Amino acid sequence: MKDKVRKGGRNQAKADVISLISGKDVAGMKQDEDTSFPVKIQGAGVESFELQVHGFWLVQDAIMTLLSRDEVCPRSNLLLAFAGTTLDPLAELQSIKGLKPGAVLRLVEEPYTARAARLHLTRVLELLRASGPQDALREGRSPSILETLTHNQTPDTSLPNGKNLKRSLSNTKTETANQDGAPPEYLLPGSSERPLMALLPQSSQPEAPSYLKDLSLSCWNPPPGHRKMQGDFLYITVVTIEGRRCDITSCPKGFFLNRSTEDVFDPRPAQSSSVCHSFTDVLCHISPAFKQTFTALKNRPQLPPVEVMATPYHTLSWLGPPCASRTHKNTFSRLGVEDEPATQAPDWNEELQAARDLPLGSLEERLQRERALLQVNSAFVRAVMQGAETVVDGFVEPVNGNHEDPAFLWGGLFMSQGAACAMFGGERSRRVVQRLELKGVQAYNNVESLQALHTLPTAIVDYRGVRLLAQGLAPGLEGSEQDQEAGAASRGLLYGVNAGPQESPHRRRLLELLASSAKSLCLQRHVVLAPNGHQVPLFTSVDAQGLLGADGRFYVLDVFRTFPADANFCLEVETESQTVTGDEESNKNCEGDEEKKGCVKEGWPENYHSDSGLPKSFTHGLCRLKPELVQAFIQHKHCQFTQRVREILDANGGFEECATAGDSRATEAVRAACKEVGSVSDIIFEMRFNSSVFSPGVSFPPGESKSTKLQERLLREAASFIITHQIPAFVEYCLQTNEAPMDGASIKQALHQRGINLRYLGHVVKTINQTEHKEHLRHILRLVIGDIFIRSTRRVFNNFLQGVDMPSLSAAVSHFLCCLLVPHFTPTTIGEETKKKSRRRGRGAGASESTPWSTLTGAELWNLVCQDAAETYNISDSLGSGPNHLVEHYGIQKLSLLREFCLKTGVQLRLRDYSLDNQNKAPIGPDDVLNIFPVVKHLHMPTVDASKAHRAAHTSIQKGLLDQAHEHLKEAAYLFGRVCNDLHPEACYCHSLLAKVAFLQGKPAEARSIQLKAVVISERVLGFDHPNTILQYALLGVYMFAGGETALAQKCLLRARLLTLTVHGEDHPYIATLDSCLGLVLTGDQRGQYLKNALRLNTSFFGPENLHTALNQHLLAQWMCSKGDYRSAMTHEKEALTAFTSLFGEDHSQTRCSKEFLGVITKQAVKVERSLRQAGADCTEQAVECVTPTTDTVLEQMVLVMGIRKTQSDKFQEYKQKHQELKAAVARELGFKVVNGVVTPLDESEKSSSQETGSGKEADDGGSSAVENASEGQQEQPAEETSVETAAVDSANGHVVEPAEENQHEGSDRAASEVKIVNGESEVKATGEEDETSTANGEVKSESDEVNGEINRAVDVPASPSVLKSKGTWADVVSKPAVVNGTGDKDAAVNGVADNITANGVAKE
Repeated sequence: MKDKVRKGGRNQAKADVISLISGKDVAGMKQDEDTSFPVKIQGAGVESFELQVHGFWLVQDAIMTLLSRDEVCPRSNLLLAFAGTTLDPLAELQSIKGLKPGAVLRLVEEPYTARAARLHLTRVLELLRASGPQDALREGRSPSILETLTHNQTPDTSLPNGKNLKRSLSNTKTETANQDGAPPEYLLPGSSERPLMALLPQSSQPEAPSYLKDLSLSCWNPPPGHRKMQGDFLYITVVTIEGRRCDITSCPKGFFLNRSTEDVFDPRPAQSSSVCHSFTDVLCHISPAFKQTFTALKNRPQLPPVEVMATPYHTLSWLGPPCASRTHKNTFSRLGVEDEPATQAPDWNEELQAARDLPLGSLEERLQRERALLQVNSAFVRAVMQGAETVVDGFVEPVNGNHEDPAFLWGGLFMSQGAACAMFGGERSRRVVQRLELKGVQAYNNVESLQALHTLPTAIVDYRGVRLLAQGLAPGLEGSEQDQEAGAASRGLLYGVNAGPQESPHRRRLLELLASSAKSLCLQRHVVLAPNGHQVPLFTSVDAQGLLGADGRFYVLDVFRTFPADANFCLEVETESQTVTGDEESNKNCEGDEEKKGCVKEGWPENYHSDSGLPKSFTHGLCRLKPELVQAFIQHKHCQFTQRVREILDANGGFEECATAGDSRATEAVRAACKEVGSVSDIIFEMRFNSSVFSPGVSFPPGESKSTKLQERLLREAASFIITHQIPAFVEYCLQTNEAPMDGASIKQALHQRGINLRYLGHVVKTINQTEHKEHLRHILRLVIGDIFIRSTRRVFNNFLQGVDMPSLSAAVSHFLCCLLVPHFTPTTIGEETKKKSRRRGRGAGASESTPWSTLTGAELWNLVCQDAAETYNISDSLGSGPNHLVEHYGIQKLSLLREFCLKTGVQLRLRDYSLDNQNKAPIGPDDVLNIFPVVKHLHMPTVDASKAHRAAHTSIQKGLLDQAHEHLKEAAYLFGRVCNDLHPEACYCHSLLAKVAFLQGKPAEARSIQLKAVVISERVLGFDHPNTILQYALLGVYMFAGGETALAQKCLLRARLLTLTVHGEDHPYIATLDSCLGLVLTGDQRGQYLKNALRLNTSFFGPENLHTALNQHLLAQWMCSKGDYRSAMTHEKEALTAFTSLFGEDHSQTRCSKEFLGVITKQAVKVERSLRQAGADCTEQAVECVTPTTDTVLEQMVLVMGIRKTQSDKFQEYKQKHQELKAAVARELGFKVVNGVVTPLDESEKSSSQETGSGKEADDGGSSAVENASEGQQEQPAEETSVETAAVDSANGHVVEPAEENQHEGSDRAASEVKIVNGESEVKATGEEDETSTANGEVKSESDEVNGEINRAVDVPASPSVLKSKGTWADVVSKPAVVNGTGDKDAAVNGVADNITANGVAKE
């Protein structure tokens, strides 16, 4: 792998030329540094085999790899020896003399210690507990369904690093010939049936066999003293399948069968027993049945690693096994080897900080550090889940004895609920403080340059209605016990309001770190008044404390108010200025009532309060802005600043004249613009925010009044920016995309990406209701209303559970769900049923009837939910009077609400079909509630190098360099595999994009293999029914179809449709996309059903004159031609032609192709009519066959419908031509020639595409970097010519290209467009009944900008893939001069000036 990043040159064009000359790409560097080689492994009773190792591995890395191999597992306590010498575990393989490819390494059995013997038994138990198909559901983990869907599989033996998930499904290819092809009725358009049983089909894998009847510690354990002194560690009792009971002794040499029985203790070895190093070897000797099943286990087909390796974090499955009792099995827990002594609780803080302190010098060191961080954090999160269950279930006593704010110590964790603070809003503020603390810790962790500033390992967990904040134990403060009576400084508290005045080298170092972090987090240094009246300068929020721990590390704690306050919801927003700065300052600055009013409210837009109802009070006083909003607001202010500087300079003689060095007019323009936009500096553009402004209980000295008033103005502007810009931008994005959010998680992600807090959901509803496109946004309104409903319900549910004891938990949860989802539900039904069951089981009845939870009715619950929704989201009448109101007015599915509720509360239900409309019987009973799992929010550990390579791939795609993007993506996939074994959400997005690029390069088999892996990762890491999993299944269907596996393609597309129906329902734009693909793949009359449904949905969501709709009209016309209904086909194609003409104009290739196809079917219609009149109906068949699309045509149309390939705007050509001229001039300077606009080295054999040497460079250098090497992109992709038949040419698949965008170019624009060989211009040749449209290197792409709703500059990409919208970052990689709020002069860099002044005060000529 390459560990170098190319430094961006002053002239990007020169960098292009030099890069082309160098001729060394990422793959080449990777191959040069790849030090893997094979070695032969022998010894320790295993058959010899070959192992691929890497030179940079330590010996212990090779041992760990060996222990995971089936040939070795479950053996442990092994060392490696080479040439008769035992190798040091910490030595690097490449440093061992004589070790070369093919060398023989021997496994050496090492004697056990008592702990090692227990660890070995633990490994044996893990093997004997081999996961069965139902185990994931039983443990509440999201399963992978792909193997069940495809049935056949073979092990992956292709690549050692596991980049490709090889599945040989050749047997299923024959299904395409004899398939019935009919989807089930519940998947047909219009069906209201939603069977849950179909979501998790029965696995094709056999259940794990039984190995032993029982395995436990012997009754003679622990060994008596005289045997302990002879080396006995443990006595283990085994009951074999044959019924034989045996006792086994664990000793330093291994394990042997002793002579003890249930009645007699005899530790001597049995006569026929020998000492075996592995416990399973002893079991094989004493039980032939165990030997047979164990041999079958070791020889079983291997699943790919992504299917069997444990995910770093628990991904909840809201559905459990159909019969939970039957799936529960003997886990041999009585062996007791996993019970760690209480004294061995891990020090989570030390483990995390030790991982953070690992070196960062080389790529290998960074990968090892990131992997260590991920492993520690995932183990910490698992401990938090176990600790929450233990604490809330009542097994741990609080350490402080405070029942109002209990604190617990368990397993090295400090867990607390937090105190309810009246200043922050009482009880409601408990959870908010914990959530904001986690976000603050994450923010400081994300500052990569601050490795010396530490935070505690932190997570929050919700379980049974209780939220706990879990942290590692903080280290003691620096200083001896004798210093405890001294001041705060000697005890290690160096920073904070209560730290007091002090001076020391440690404090100066801590202040440097905090100042650096404040710059990265855009926080302003400010001064506050301490309780004792002293002025305290701060770089953080007022609550934060900085200390020097006993471990010598600097820590920052209590960072829950790190982010700036949200002025829209500040409780004292109107009076804060006076209480903070003093009456004297306020009176001085604001004379008269009107001036005073204007001063206090400076920063709000005109009529803001009357239009939005803001500012207003909220249910708690801790409303803070999101960091994404801060960055978006800074970019917005920077655009205002740039525009204002240009306006002032233009008014003073022109920009070119004034912008010369030393001209005072330019300096004055910058000063004036800084003052107008609110920059904290008057000479450079610099935006910082004071996190203590608008915070209750904070006072500022009079000298800070000017700065404080500026901060109040900025925070008001930032708060109003959410209402005036971000929410409308989100609504506009939802209007344009067909991959809109589907559930609560995806809409939360989409809102958070724009910095919109979920407390603004009510304002999103208001914005949608006020727009003229309300009907087109009904799916978003449905999601927002549903999310408001579920979030309010969760708060009511948390309070409800506090009055429920453990034995009644299942009944209480099922009763709550019935009250929630069944109209007019009363508790009498469940009470009588409980009474009857109790009598049948012989228990006394009536206890449950008197409990408070059992008296809850549906009407009472609904009133509580509506009251919470009105208080939190300011919507009073939107929820109506019951669940049927949500169904009738918004089209919300009760099943979708049930799923959202379970995912947010951790409730797991039994897998069965629920009838939620039955008012006579409770649809959910106590037996249906299987479990409640802890729901954890945790820190996200960095994957810096992998993410950089992933972003570099996005940049290459924007430039059109598919080969280079392919190399970057392979590099990113390799790095993700090294860090997290690919089990990471971003690794899923990376593999999906890699599959797209491979497919566009003409490698459908590779795309299919990679996409299989992406589907499994998404199912296991994000969830089997997550919206991203739906997208991955749909893409897999396309790649399957490209490989000729039509039956599997249908299964994948139908699976995606089933999941979408369950998650959201049929009324969603993505259903139209899936139905279009199903209409192309299926056969028979179902094709028409799906195509007509897709047209209906696209028309209702996007209108008739939209590319989604137009393409649907064409597909329907094509299908009707194949059926011989030419009249209807003409009608639909005329609609398509009208839409294309309106969008692109008469001269566009899409319009001409549609016109040509309309001419063909018109001729066919006339021909059929004439034949019918002259010769009768028997001549129809010959005419029908002429316009049936070929398989290649269908595939191309699927690619367009799915958005894998898109079109682009010609507006790009002018800029491209200028860039090519610049590159040509630079090439002439360097002595190279230019051929057709391409810089060509003297050696013609080296004519390859320019490859960037840096994996992390993004296109943020303005226009030149955004479009560099566009012409090379054409030269390097000669194989990308595509033939699109029957008018299925380069469509933008609904990504709107405005007519003005297409037609406003004349002169050089049009000339440049003609220079580009074909570039979307179509040669139409009608061969009688079939017309073909060929394009060469001319696929053009446009993408809707998520943030601003504008069309990006086109990217010269031959068949460029779309960047995954489900990830939400494709719009952040802007490949054009950023056009933000109407200005497009320069790149709108965050917190920086792109003209002649850079970010935060660094001047640039």
